[in-house]
Amino acid sequence: MLSPIPTPSGPLQISPGPASQSPIRLSLVLPTFNESDNIPAIVQILTQLLEAHLGEAYELIVVDDDSPDLTWKVALGLTAQYPHLKVVHRVGEKGLSTAVIRGWQAAQGEILGVIDADLQHPPEVLVELLQAMERGADLAVASRHVEGGGVSEWSLLRRFLSRGAQMLGLLILPEVISRLSDPMSGYFMVKRSAIAGKTLSPVGYKILIEVAARGTVPWLAEVGYVFRERQAGESKVTWKQYIEYLQHLLRLRLSRSSRFIRFCLVGLSGVLVDMLFLYLLSDPTMLGWRLTRSKIIASELAIVNNFLWNDLWTFGDLAQRQPGKRQRLKRFIKFNLICLAGLILNVLLLNVFYNLLGFNRYVANLLAILLVTVWNFWFNLKLSWRVTEVSPHQ
Repeated sequence: MLSPIPTPSGPLQISPGPASQSPIRLSLVLPTFNESDNIPAIVQILTQLLEAHLGEAYELIVVDDDSPDLTWKVALGLTAQYPHLKVVHRVGEKGLSTAVIRGWQAAQGEILGVIDADLQHPPEVLVELLQAMERGADLAVASRHVEGGGVSEWSLLRRFLSRGAQMLGLLILPEVISRLSDPMSGYFMVKRSAIAGKTLSPVGYKILIEVAARGTVPWLAEVGYVFRERQAGESKVTWKQYIEYLQHLLRLRLSRSSRFIRFCLVGLSGVLVDMLFLYLLSDPTMLGWRLTRSKIIASELAIVNNFLWNDLWTFGDLAQRQPGKRQRLKRFIKFNLICLAGLILNVLLLNVFYNLLGFNRYVANLLAILLVTVWNFWFNLKLSWRVTEVSPHQ
């Protein structure tokens, strides 16, 4: 009698791999709930597609959350026809993100992937994702927001909610969300080694953000795809899932707060450097230089101070992945160019507060710094210490 494979349990961690060398290249997980009408078609399509490109070196893993329509039983009935298909029947534990992780825990492949079982993710895009992984990508994401991507028949409200969720992510978790053009995507592949041993703690139904935030992903590739309308079954998108998405972002933000605190402390040291040199250069009792020239010099010295401390302390772990003087110089130039825009804004605000509004020069300078801090914070987190060197196998 056919039966599902044992359901993994315990911490949500992915093992480094099977004890012996596995012939499996790709393990593709299909999380399901009430997808009995779709599962035969998606399994057939995926089998034909993956056999053409990987031969026998793949497996399909359906992880079903005890669907009332017995999706797991329908999938289990297909295993005789499709020997590369495995079925996990979860009872008690529910949720798309944890279903994906449990599927990966049962997987043998060196590449782990996920695709919806409702035929809204075009299976043929798997080939492009695989090609990106073969070129050395650590994470390959199917995106609706790059060239070749889009949505078919979404309402204006759903488009607004999708983009709004992305913007919210940029505000709360910019260093992660800025790397993803489509952070809400549920269609991607990741190297097992990129997340092996990491303790994953997803909330809701969007596992990609968890993988990108907690995994080791120097090289992230994106492939465009058009999101299709359902052919059978009902959409599972609800307001609860948007709330869970917000909870997930906040949880990840708190987990990364130590870096954020270091960034703020470095920024505070930059404020002190800026204020000190503005006094030394512009005060009538000191050098007495013009305010604008003094401010530019003081701000540049503060930028140098901030870069050195951020590179050594705040983002030291990321800087170590790109060692050498040339790489450090590239980071400094990029950091400086991003801050330059903030410096221009800072000078303009200082002159407005001091010359137009009549504020004390130091109060005016402090206000300008506070307002521009937001600018520097977002853009430097998004761009300055992102690892941009790609694998030599590209």
